[in-house]
Amino acid sequence: MLIPRFFGESLLDDWMKDPWNSTRTAPEKANARKVSVMRTDIREKGDNYVLDMELPGYKKENISVKLENGTLTVQAIGSEESREEENGFLRQERYAGSCARSFYIGEALRQEDIQARFENGILTLVFPKQPAPQPEQSKYISIEG
Repeated sequence: MLIPRFFGESLLDDWMKDPWNSTRTAPEKANARKVSVMRTDIREKGDNYVLDMELPGYKKENISVKLENGTLTVQAIGSEESREEENGFLRQERYAGSCARSFYIGEALRQEDIQARFENGILTLVFPKQPAPQPEQSKYISIEG
């Protein structure tokens, strides 16, 4: 059977490919989608690490930062209340719901060692490179801003 040239070599294989990111493998594409929310930069600044996380559209009250067994977890919960009023849209791309990311930062850190600030849609966490060796159970970190 002859297939028109615009379908490429294999009709079914081409339908399964992503035309915009065809050089990426399937796991890379999945990771690219996950990272599109809560994009994070981690850098060194003096004796501290600074973690900057994008959380556009979220309010400070809807963000929680938790330290448990050396794992720092950031969770953001978006409300869909304002979106229920919108009717008649043809395409919906804005994200509403919850998302979370976790980072292992060491079991020696305590809640008091971590500073958090939320400003202009950016959550900034600052914590020391060499914390005092006093592990502690899970606690929430307050966010300034």
